[in-house]
Amino acid sequence: MRIFRSIEEITEKLQDPVVTIGNFDGVHLGHREIFRRIRREAAALGGVSLVVTFIPHPLKVLGIKKDLRLINTYAEKELLIEASGIDYLLTIPFTEEFAAISAERFVQDILVGRIGIRKLVIGYDYAFGKGREGNVAMLRRLGDELGFSVEVLEQIGEGDLVFSSTAVRRTIAAGHVREVVQLIGRHFSVGGVVVHGKHRGKDLGFPTANLQTDKELIPRPGVYAVKVKIGDVTYDGACNIGYNPTFCNDTLSIEVFILDFDGDLYGREVRLYFVERIRGEQRYPGVEALKEAIRRDVALCREVLSGVSIVEYHDYLNEECP
Repeated sequence: MRIFRSIEEITEKLQDPVVTIGNFDGVHLGHREIFRRIRREAAALGGVSLVVTFIPHPLKVLGIKKDLRLINTYAEKELLIEASGIDYLLTIPFTEEFAAISAERFVQDILVGRIGIRKLVIGYDYAFGKGREGNVAMLRRLGDELGFSVEVLEQIGEGDLVFSSTAVRRTIAAGHVREVVQLIGRHFSVGGVVVHGKHRGKDLGFPTANLQTDKELIPRPGVYAVKVKIGDVTYDGACNIGYNPTFCNDTLSIEVFILDFDGDLYGREVRLYFVERIRGEQRYPGVEALKEAIRRDVALCREVLSGVSIVEYHDYLNEECP
């Protein structure tokens, strides 16, 4: 996949591009279906597929939801879109100046004039441009005038389950990591670098790796059964997210005890794949009670993770279109 990091990097029109536009936070199963559709349509036209997205998220720039916690880092989103088999990705830097551009000008100058769009595929409720004026009716009118077609997808889901970034965000924030798989089609993961912590885990007999991450959305505090990927090797682990109330910490930490592992991880990158929430965070009367709770947690995590294989983006996205 070729990535354009600004509109100016597109110096000539693409070959019969089929385009979709959106934020695509989480790259959930609804997004996956849109990507399949533009790949299929591009193949039928003998053209290419193009995803247009924005960095940072427009809601953060416009002040509507500055506290919005993104499901993926931007780097993760790019990897997930690439794994979907997309030919081109355009990430437009979103500023207040860009937000002032009218939808009609965006279509005329960028989609038609710069990209050479042949077909646009959008969700049923999608709108863009100043004041969200770029709705389905306007896009179809402009398509008729400027020579591209518009396909509008109905709400995508399974049964009563609707695939949406809001639903994904809510599910992860509640700690329902097992349930979120049915929305995103993969295990939710958090990657980061191992840093020095307070070294309490070693004193307790369960040395932990403390993770520093750029991830904005973190599951609800508690204990989780996780798969831990270090390089190309995957281990089972027991992860604690929270404030360690027994020791009255005032900052959130992500600590993982890696089962059957012995080695120095400081400064190394690891990724945690969340399989199941074991329990909420608790305060214990003393160190011995805490040790016993950790022993139980580790035993339960080992049991839960037995026979479980992690699902990564390449396992479910990079497949042939039906």
